[in-house]
Amino acid sequence: MAAEVERLTTELAALGEGSVRIGRPTDREGGPREFDILGGRGFISFLPVPRHECVYVCDITFYG
Repeated sequence: MAAEVERLTTELAALGEGSVRIGRPTDREGGPREFDILGGRGFISFLPVPRHECVYVCDITFYG
């Protein structure tokens, strides 16, 4: 699971400005976001910071 999260965060960081529109909530840009992982068996909560070219992972939730 750690490899999957690392892969996703690397891809999100590479999106740059586009990372503020990925995941939930879908009705606004920026702020904390959520993205489903492992085929819907969990999600990561993250904060994209395009100006630093990074993504801060805040929480990882996995449904057994």
